[in-house]
Amino acid sequence: MEKGKIKILIVEDEDYDVKRIIKTLEPFKNTIEVKDIISSGRDALLLIKEDSDSYDVIILDYQISGGLYGVELISAIKKISPSLQIIIITKMTLNQTDLAFAAKLIRSGASWFGTKNPIDIEDFIYQPTDFLLAIQNAYEKRQLQLEKSWLINERDATISKLEQRVQDILIERKIVGKSSKTEQIKFFISKYADVNANILITGESGTGKELVATHLHYLSKKRLENFVTVNCSAIPDTLFESEFFGYSKGAFTGAREEKIGFFEQADKGTLFLDEVGDLSANAQGKLLRALESGEIDKIGRKKKYKVDVRIISATNKDLAQLVKQKSFRQDLYYRLNILNISIPALRERKEDIKPLIVYFLKIYSAEYNIRVPEISKEVMNFLTDLEWYGNTRELKNLVLRMMLLHNGEINMDIVRLCLKDQLKRKFDEFENTKISGKEFILPLRKAERNFRLKYIDAVRQLFSTDAEAAKYLGVAKSNFHRILKDLNFK
Repeated sequence: MEKGKIKILIVEDEDYDVKRIIKTLEPFKNTIEVKDIISSGRDALLLIKEDSDSYDVIILDYQISGGLYGVELISAIKKISPSLQIIIITKMTLNQTDLAFAAKLIRSGASWFGTKNPIDIEDFIYQPTDFLLAIQNAYEKRQLQLEKSWLINERDATISKLEQRVQDILIERKIVGKSSKTEQIKFFISKYADVNANILITGESGTGKELVATHLHYLSKKRLENFVTVNCSAIPDTLFESEFFGYSKGAFTGAREEKIGFFEQADKGTLFLDEVGDLSANAQGKLLRALESGEIDKIGRKKKYKVDVRIISATNKDLAQLVKQKSFRQDLYYRLNILNISIPALRERKEDIKPLIVYFLKIYSAEYNIRVPEISKEVMNFLTDLEWYGNTRELKNLVLRMMLLHNGEINMDIVRLCLKDQLKRKFDEFENTKISGKEFILPLRKAERNFRLKYIDAVRQLFSTDAEAAKYLGVAKSNFHRILKDLNFK
């Protein structure tokens, strides 16, 4: 902090002693400035309450007049401004070895005390050298306390901003749903968030694995540290070490500057490994070594680097099956899968579809400044009955399309228009079905049933009534209802 003159407040009721103090300080007027002189303890306290920042050091007569003096006045000043330094002058003692008196002053908040005696010295306070050094030391102490207070306030302000940002992220990336399975996921998050153990999140594509990982981090004690997200399927095997562990400047040709790897970026925080099942065998081995040792080998640096990282990984693959097939390391699997959260597909938690639709409509309405449209009960029931093989991501994309195309209301015409390409892809899948191995062969009756289920489900999505769908299929209405009943359609 920038230093200026030492600003002094004299609290003294005897003019004779005020003159002695001023004469003692006069040779140092370039560095010490007497701002005010007060003759009453109560008046001094009122002045300090109005503006405590105007003074650095208070020179206080221990037995000042006004009814408020001594330890009581010192304590009152310190309550107003703890960093204000107080130097006591008194006629009570000439003996500097009066330890009981000194201890009482120091406990109350004084930084130094000296005597006014002998009073026949007219030009300066007794012990002027000690007195001046005490003022300088008191000023330095105040500066240090102010700097410390400033740093604490800055730290607290930064932490406050970070905490607010954490809350904003949790609100922006809300977990929406009221099904028992979604509530169970929230329960697991609340229990696992503060556990410093690796977590494996499993589930189909689009179910919200990264969303769960985000909540695990931002609800943990590590929430103010970095949350580093890595898509493992996008990292070439040849770049694994440099991306995950980094390298030093000059480590190899082209290494013009130091690179901080994912582990260093996430030190003290969380490293989220998405699509971890796509790592090559070589990458799996290197990742395992880092997890086992808690150290990374940075390319070009001889000394290993210690890191404190919590790993959250996610996959849409069955890692246990990959372990059996020898395509995923068993020891790495157990390292990653200390705790596990499995996210059910959206079709297994139908109760979440309506709240998700309402939530996405509000989000896109605010983002694109479009009024939230009405959505008919027929549309809501229709969308709830769909299978949603693309899960929440597919639903979110559909809501966006419907939001941009509606004219005040989302009806079945809008839904069919938005689902047109999606349904065409389903029919293309039926036409291009291939059997890649004997293990995929089903009994003909079961294969027929599966085909009828998917085909009729896709056809029904194109029409607002079953009668209309039956007509296009060339099936009598009564026969179509019987088929639907046999296939357990609603």
